[in-house]
Amino acid sequence: MSSPLLQLLGPRSAARCYSRLPPPSLQLPLLSACCCRRFVHARFVPTPRQRPSPPVSTTHRQRLSTAATPSSSPHRDSKEPSSLSAPPPLAAAPPSSPIHSLSKPEVEASGTSAAFFSSSSQQSDDATTALRWRAAPSYDPAVYAELSKAKLSAFVVLTAMAGYAIAPGALSVSTLLWTTVGTGLCSGAANAINQWVEHPYDAQMARTRNRTLVRHALSPLHAFSAGIVAGGAGIAMLAHFVNPLTAALGATNLILYTCVYTPMKRTSIANTWVGSVVGALPPMMGWAAATGGLDAGALLLGTMLYSWQFPHFNSLSWSLRPDYSKAGYRMASVTDPALNARVSLRHSIALFPLAWAAPLLGMTTPWFALNATFVNAYMGIKAYRFWKDPSDKTARTLFFGSLVHLPVLLALLMLHKNSESNQSLDADGDGLEKTAQGSSITAETLRRVKRMIEF
Repeated sequence: MSSPLLQLLGPRSAARCYSRLPPPSLQLPLLSACCCRRFVHARFVPTPRQRPSPPVSTTHRQRLSTAATPSSSPHRDSKEPSSLSAPPPLAAAPPSSPIHSLSKPEVEASGTSAAFFSSSSQQSDDATTALRWRAAPSYDPAVYAELSKAKLSAFVVLTAMAGYAIAPGALSVSTLLWTTVGTGLCSGAANAINQWVEHPYDAQMARTRNRTLVRHALSPLHAFSAGIVAGGAGIAMLAHFVNPLTAALGATNLILYTCVYTPMKRTSIANTWVGSVVGALPPMMGWAAATGGLDAGALLLGTMLYSWQFPHFNSLSWSLRPDYSKAGYRMASVTDPALNARVSLRHSIALFPLAWAAPLLGMTTPWFALNATFVNAYMGIKAYRFWKDPSDKTARTLFFGSLVHLPVLLALLMLHKNSESNQSLDADGDGLEKTAQGSSITAETLRRVKRMIEF
């Protein structure tokens, strides 16, 4: 046995080769094959590796280019084996299969860049699918209640009902019902169209980022259509079942809120004054529904609601200054905080003479002026503190104080309503045509009340 063959192959391999010695012409290729087999086994057996973690802050295009480039696996450096035993046979290569056909354990165990590309692409597709617009029409009443701002609309309806109750003359339950429903539809329509206009800006504010259109519970077209239908139905209902004047006031309120007040919020601080007119019209609608007209009492009631809007809204807007500034709304609390607090105090003081004028116009008894003085002083003190020290605490106190002030003031108006302004009805309705000694009532109101009694 030659020494070079013994050194290269070892005793056992050399003996095996000599036992079946090929012809001399094949000895050199056989020697080369044995050496290459040993070299390939030592150099190209990959070591187990963990699944690579996805790169941080990479785009989908970068992950595609990374996956297209073949990644090299770390290999062990081969050293000359101390043992002269024959190398084990090479492991059979796994059958090639597409990446998407591999099971999850196979993908995790493969440790290849292709597996990483598959998981990254799946995550990217899932994220894209999750952010896709899927606003289907919803028939959940809660969605429409949120779209119409049901709580705010209920508050508006209560002021209209109070105006109906405070107005002189006999009351009709059916007219009150139609006035309530029609006013509620007009208010809900105005709020729905307002959200349709402002939903791109609502997404920027923490207070409104969970509204119906922002979270895609309804499509913008669906919300706008619902507002148009509700507004048209409310105006038609008021015109047919109540009177044209009430319907005209409802239409005016809807147009002022959606076409004037909403766009002005981004252009001028005068939007607050326009919005106060919007808040003053619902009690006048109730008054017009009861009497068929507007007189000094209706204007006084509307002026009370007009002045009440300023301390109520200005204190609210003070707490929302960061949101209004971020969304680009021009509010006095953002552009001129001193004016915001000063206007709140000014209109809180204006409520005193307005309350004292009610008995002079024959709306209430003198007791209302006395009781309203204490109620107005309650909010006046809070407005003074807000003007003296504008802060989140004083603004919050004034805002919640205004929510208590208005219902109490309206309740006092109904409680101290001048009894002489009501009709004294006989059991059979014979005295219906006789007017009272107080405020006069239109003939149209008398005819409507008489028809109700005869019915």
